[in-house]
Amino acid sequence: MALRRIPIHRALTRPVLLMGAERELVLTTGMLAAMLIFGAQSLAGLVLGVGLWMVGVYLLRLMAKADPIMARVYMRHVKYQPYYPARARPWRDL
Repeated sequence: MALRRIPIHRALTRPVLLMGAERELVLTTGMLAAMLIFGAQSLAGLVLGVGLWMVGVYLLRLMAKADPIMARVYMRHVKYQPYYPARARPWRDL
């Protein structure tokens, strides 16, 4: 009897990216650039906001090429404690 093969489609497993970077980070960078542009209401604010947007998206794309879910992995890493003592049960008092 031959083994059964089930195809796993790429569209179901690849991460959700926007402009080649993580969606949440691109939207956050765009929001910060828009706040700078509309908050400053000057030509300098416009130039700085557009520059921030372009450099931010470029750096986020480099980060996504290394690991498409790097920000989520980092946020999970930050939640871990630096040391977990050895014990039988997690609710035991020391």
